[in-house]
Amino acid sequence: MKPRIFSIGALALTLGGAATGAVASNVCMPAAEMEASLIDWYGETPVDGSDSETTQIWASDQSGTWTLVQYLADGQSCVLAQGSDWGSEVSEDLLIAGLSEQ
Repeated sequence: MKPRIFSIGALALTLGGAATGAVASNVCMPAAEMEASLIDWYGETPVDGSDSETTQIWASDQSGTWTLVQYLADGQSCVLAQGSDWGSEVSEDLLIAGLSEQ
């Protein structure tokens, strides 16, 4: 079993009927450490076209996990939300729309 870097004791969200459980999180660390953890532990990579000035969705088609990361000006990054069931039923637009309703 892989170690979990995120606390799961936060608010669970339901995204518009999609079979995706999202969990809000407030884990922050240096951006390079965050990215290495997402790659090494979860096999996640940045999702093309999902980035903005300060956020990026990372996901793994193989494991089905996803993470929404916020990048801060001081070099830190924070997990805004994470979940599972990433795949054809869950688009970046649906994820972002559901998270913006928080």
